[in-house]
Amino acid sequence: MKSYIPGTWPKRVAALLALTVLALVLINAWWLADNPRGYVKLVAHRGVHQLYDHTGIDNDTCTASRIEAPYHPHLENTLGSIAMAKRLGAQLIEVDIAPTRDGRIALFHDWTLDCRTNGTGEVRGKTLAELKALDAGHGYTADGGKTFPFRGKGLGQIPSLEEALVVAGETPLLFNFKSKDAAEADLLLAALKAAGRDPVKAGDGFYGGVEAGPVARMRALLPGAWVFSKESAKACTMGYLKSGWFTVTPDACRGGTLMIPLNYQWAFAGWPNRLIERMDKVGARVIVTGPYGGKSGTGLDLPEQIGEIPATFTGYVWVEDIWSIGPALRPAYNKRTPQEESDTARALEARRAARE
Repeated sequence: MKSYIPGTWPKRVAALLALTVLALVLINAWWLADNPRGYVKLVAHRGVHQLYDHTGIDNDTCTASRIEAPYHPHLENTLGSIAMAKRLGAQLIEVDIAPTRDGRIALFHDWTLDCRTNGTGEVRGKTLAELKALDAGHGYTADGGKTFPFRGKGLGQIPSLEEALVVAGETPLLFNFKSKDAAEADLLLAALKAAGRDPVKAGDGFYGGVEAGPVARMRALLPGAWVFSKESAKACTMGYLKSGWFTVTPDACRGGTLMIPLNYQWAFAGWPNRLIERMDKVGARVIVTGPYGGKSGTGLDLPEQIGEIPATFTGYVWVEDIWSIGPALRPAYNKRTPQEESDTARALEARRAARE
């Protein structure tokens, strides 16, 4: 009879687990994959916009009432915002679309006008002319309503889709559907075609919060376009987290979008080279976002965060503050004046201090 030696089996199990982990690391080793071709691409969320405190916000929070002290003059989804995002090095500019009562498309984020403008009611209940008569900067305040630094400066600044396309030019746009109405996809595509823009050729993208509605409809209308929802991106991301270490790319990533939080890059098998190689094979795009659980919203908002992304990454980076991050990545795109440089430096220090 063999004698039982205490501790033998735990040691064998531990050794087996160690060998398994080592094998998984080696088969996913990023350094064994070729460097991806291309370059990193910055996504300017809402163009150049006023950042705000994300603590405790929900769908009904008026974010214009809690902005940081302004350090640049631009308002989200305006023509000036789009133009400056281009000048600061954005390769993709995210904009929010809102159909109007007279069948046009405006660029505006909120469902209602009450927070940001001097108007009231739903955006979709107004004509384009009525929207253009409003002050897009009316409701912005950084001190609880004591002062309104953009009041009177946003008159006529809610743009039409056609105006935005002219300013964007060859720079791709990422259109955000804010509703669940599938007809908005038809309306948007018809407007793009009428303006002479081929969204697939231009590299434009389309997304929304849920898969149903305009997202699913745009997939059917434009099979070759980049279309995703937060739901589909989550399915790809969570699926890869579970199966990627076993070299399996989930079906949810086929033609899909993978989101990688800045503070969880380590959790993704083969990051970055091997992962990009796998996503390329299934036609998926990769977006690095801001830290999961952070206070900055979806994207990056500090220049030093760019340094946390591997130099070989050639996908997309979701950026909240293209004003400071664009020039940090590519100094040749720095179009800020000396006064703006000084104001930006103070704003960044205040933002860092608020997170300590």
